Amino acid sequence: MRILLTNDDGVYAPGLKVLEKIARTLSDDIWIVAPSEEQSGAGHSLTLTRPVRIRKHGEQHFSVTGTPTDAVLMAVGHLMKDSPPDLILSGVNRGANIAEDVTYSGTVSAAMEGTLAGFRSIAMSQLYAREGMGDTIPFACAEAWGEKVVQPLLDLPMTPRTLLNINFPAIDPATVKGVKTVRQGFHDYGRSSIVEGTDPRGYRYYWFGLETTVHTPDHGTDLEAIADGYITITPLHLDLTHYESLNMVRAAFDG
Repeated sequence: MRILLTNDDGVYAPGLKVLEKIARTLSDDIWIVAPSEEQSGAGHSLTLTRPVRIRKHGEQHFSVTGTPTDAVLMAVGHLMKDSPPDLILSGVNRGANIAEDVTYSGTVSAAMEGTLAGFRSIAMSQLYAREGMGDTIPFACAEAWGEKVVQPLLDLPMTPRTLLNINFPAIDPATVKGVKTVRQGFHDYGRSSIVEGTDPRGYRYYWFGLETTVHTPDHGTDLEAIADGYITITPLHLDLTHYESLNMVRAAFDG
């Protein structure tokens, strides 16, 4: 089995090393094609206004000067064109990708691009143990449980244009309660702040902050399960059509 690894935290991210450890329990044929720099929050964006460049770091190990989507496109359309992957793993992201955060996530979007290209794709993310960002995130849960969670998913008959989104709780691996397959939840809106400051040259700038939101998760969602100490799996599909509204909108234009 040939596995392509990518992420949105960049080719040097510690989570990518964790992902490689997980992947090597499944196969010896591993390719890494990841962004050259961090692309958190890039979503499903493409680089269209400047050239994309590739740097080789080793055998079957590359970085791309672009987004996670660029990395997947460059991998399957160029670097691996004659030896396509059987599986694409994206992550392990530094921080959760649950609820509506999946729409911002470069990690999930890389798996989306792989799915659109026709490859089985799985996104994997590790929650923080405390508030804040940085490189202090403990990957012990993802490292201990990654192979156990991914292995049973490999032979499932996935529906086209469907991917799997996995999140690991920030707890000791021995205390994980199990794995739950759940639907996507939604945070209460208004969790971002705008931090205003002045740079050394006297110009004003604005920085989007991240704030903890107090919310009550709906039952059966990724938000609830992860808070209860479970690893979550959520199947996501790329058809964004709201079918219940189709006839209503059609009726507004009839006649």
